[in-house]
Amino acid sequence: MKTGLVITAHPGDFIWRAGGAIALHAKKGYRMKIVCMSFGERGESQFAWKEKGATLESVKAGRKDEAERAAKLLGAEIEFFDCGDYPLKLTEAHFDRMVDIYRELNPSFVLTHALEDPYNFDHPNAAHFAQETRVVAQAMGHKPGAQYQYSAPPVFLFEPHQPEQCNYKPDLLLKIDEVWKEKYEAFQILAAQKHLWGYYERVALNRGIQGSRNTGIPMTYGESYQRLFPTVAEVLA
Repeated sequence: MKTGLVITAHPGDFIWRAGGAIALHAKKGYRMKIVCMSFGERGESQFAWKEKGATLESVKAGRKDEAERAAKLLGAEIEFFDCGDYPLKLTEAHFDRMVDIYRELNPSFVLTHALEDPYNFDHPNAAHFAQETRVVAQAMGHKPGAQYQYSAPPVFLFEPHQPEQCNYKPDLLLKIDEVWKEKYEAFQILAAQKHLWGYYERVALNRGIQGSRNTGIPMTYGESYQRLFPTVAEVLA
């Protein structure tokens, strides 16, 4: 079975930025796994903190429930690292577990954050973590004797909230029309961030228009990605 891996700083990130890719590949038979590094309990839960009597633990529990339901709706499994957010606090144990996941899953591709984001340092930190563990997973000397089959996968960066501030230049537009319903339903699970539902619908519509204009293929909804490493080909087209 082909597999795909999504490494995300907070629960909302995998839905807003990659929910279409997750659902689309799950429908095509891929095993999709999300590694969510935090519950977004400090900086990504504005509405949850406005509830009377909100505590750190109650907000975390609510966000965990939302993320699990959204992942299931999109057809993915999810694992939480509970690193805290704002900032992420990654440990050696988190690093080792991520290497193990790469080796266990041997993903066909990885989706993660843009390399820069002056508005949210959790995002590039998650991207760096995803890249470093991807490379270390290749090292035979890391946990010598481990039995695995692993080839470092291609990495695609998903769209940040303000791409023009993040040196983000997409080179892949993914048509997600057939799974837009699932993606938008996943939006609606995120009650703690309902102020972003309309924003990310507009992003999907804009990318859909761009996809149609670039290809001539009818397309209403899209997601954009920036490939981190070059492709290898024998012909250009």
